[in-house]
Formats: sequence, C-alpha cells, structure tokens
Amino acid sequence: MNIFAHIKPIAQYNKVSYYSVCINSEENSLFEEFIKKHTKENNEKLDHILNWLRQIGINYGAKPDYFRPEGETADTSALPPKGINRKPQYTEYGKKKANNLRLYCLRANDSVVILFSGDIKIKDKAQDCPNVKRHFKLANRLTKAIDKAFHEDEIIWNDDCTQIIYKEDLQIYF
Repeated sequence: MNIFAHIKPIAQYNKVSYYSVCINSEENSLFEEFIKKHTKENNEKLDHILNWLRQIGINYGAKPDYFRPEGETADTSALPPKGINRKPQYTEYGKKKANNLRLYCLRANDSVVILFSGDIKIKDKAQDCPNVKRHFKLANRLTKAIDKAFHEDEIIWNDDCTQIIYKEDLQIYF
C-alpha cells in the first residue's frame, strides 16, 4: 500500500511560515493531531512548545539554534530547543525543568518549518523510546520525501524563500 502525504498550511508569522502534512486522505494534519492529543494530556508542556513556535515565528526566524537536532538526517529537528535557561522557559512545580514533550519537524530554512508530531520522550535516544520512536521514524521518512520533492521541483520556493509553492493536489509518497 502506498502511503502519501499532502502539505497543509498551519500559520504564517512575519518571520516564519509553518506547514504540516496530512497522511493519505486525513483532514487533520499530524501537527493538529499532536495538539489535540497533548491539549488533554500535557497542556503546560504543549503551551511551552506553542510559545516557542510563536516566538520563532514573530521574533527570531527559524534559526538552527532554536531547534534540537534529533534526526537520522541533518534536516529533521525537534522542539523545544535544548537548555532550560532559554526563554520561554518551561517550569514544573515552580522550578525550571527540561520539557520532555517533543515535536518533530523539518526546518526547511530560516523562514519555513514543516511540523510533524511527537510525544513525551522518556529515553535518551528517540529511536529507543517507546513513546516517540514511531513519530521520530515518521518524521525522518517525511523529511526525506519532502527533500526529494524539493529536488524534483514538486515543491519550490517563492521569490524571497519565505514560503513554499506546490500544487494543491501534490501527493508526496514515502
């Protein structure tokens, strides 16, 4: 069975355009499903990541320092970035703490990020974690497929490389 994804715009800020992907004919994107799940289960950790997305989108741009390299390829990344002293900070029971909720993504450039999904990471390595392993592997497969679509000009950049252009019916097989 062929599995495909199509791209869905999520949000546009002055410095970053965010996209996600829908698998097969699903209406909700991976990112929208991630939000739905973690709004119920991990709301404070999710808010921390959503605040990072807003800060990156409004103030900073998608600079590599704001993402944690956590993929099998150089392009797959995760949020939140490393370090408990970065703002916005995550606190639990009044103490600064590392947020172990991971959102996997593709930082295509400083202006475009494609958001996938994730979960609570309980092991040092994503590929060893029963919670995030499938999200991690899917993010790596999608990153490779999207990179291929860029190389084959199925996805192209707008004139100033701040957004991507693709046919509405584009199907990315992975």
